[in-house]
Amino acid sequence: MHHRFRKFFSFFCLISFLAGVFFFLADGVVLACSRVLSANNGQAVLVGRNMDWPENVDSALWFLPRGIQRKGLTDGNSLIWSAKYSSIVTASSVKGKSFASDGINEKGLEANLLWLDESDYGKRDELRPGLSIALWAQYILDNYSTVEEAVQAIKLGEYQIVDVNIPMFIPTVGTTMSRASLHLALADKTGDSAIIEYINGKPVIYHDRNYVIMTNSPTFDKQQENLKQYSGFGGEKPLPGTSQATDRFVRASFYLKNLPQPHNLREAIAHMLSVTRNVSQPFIVSLDPKHPYTAATIWRTVGDLTNGYYYYESTISPYLVWADFTEFNSAVGAPAMKLDLSKNPDYNGNVSKLFKKADPTELKAPKFD
Repeated sequence: MHHRFRKFFSFFCLISFLAGVFFFLADGVVLACSRVLSANNGQAVLVGRNMDWPENVDSALWFLPRGIQRKGLTDGNSLIWSAKYSSIVTASSVKGKSFASDGINEKGLEANLLWLDESDYGKRDELRPGLSIALWAQYILDNYSTVEEAVQAIKLGEYQIVDVNIPMFIPTVGTTMSRASLHLALADKTGDSAIIEYINGKPVIYHDRNYVIMTNSPTFDKQQENLKQYSGFGGEKPLPGTSQATDRFVRASFYLKNLPQPHNLREAIAHMLSVTRNVSQPFIVSLDPKHPYTAATIWRTVGDLTNGYYYYESTISPYLVWADFTEFNSAVGAPAMKLDLSKNPDYNGNVSKLFKKADPTELKAPKFD
């Protein structure tokens, strides 16, 4: 049974930091996630992201100041660093452990971790400092101000990404462990963009401001080739409608390409949300006996990289909330701040003043028994 589950555990995203968080495709479960970058709307550089998961998990917004000391692994030869930049991230809890799979930093750099079944980080080399995949996004936000800086650092290969097994609760199965398998999307306030995928132990980097969409399997190059079959992108096929990663990639590309020019920031945010909602997964019980439960989108975010706003929308709440970098203290020694969203579905609007002091060590490399 374990082998059979692993066969179907594909097409997931990471939960909140991994959550994000991670997303997967398990026997009986179909999960998905999507990232969309809008850089030419005349108002702001915006990044939208969906998080899909088979259960509603505890989520929180975190503000993390400069100077926080972090360790990439719980043991062994670990990468160690001190945060150069402050960040705002979304983190979700898996078996009592919190991960950040999504966020922006004070310089206008955004990182999004999504599931990619083909990911292969290579055999562990203990001579190289290790970085848990659960901390990959946070490491990028802590240390780099632009996509170019982050890409050049990844090319140097000074550390090794180390994957982890995480528990997932599947309603039709129960709790099982699955290997976290992720790729990373980066964007900055100039509109630059990069997709980083590890294949056969090596990073494959797609760095171009035209790379604005990312979903899940297959790899990014194959997604680009598939897109060419569709009307508006060189082919004749009509717009597809399923929740498969390839179809979501096409739909997100089409709707982003055909958005009207917004008149103000409010419209620009609304336009971004309209695209991410179109490629979201609704709450649904499938009639397919092989996949009786389909994971729904549980939250989505929009990062405003121009103005330093970070928007969050839970799909079980009617309200959009956001945090504003200017309302936090980014200085070294300032407290980390947290806003628990799971038990507060009625928060709405600017929630920056509602954050409470918290222990940043909650967000650390995971180790599950």
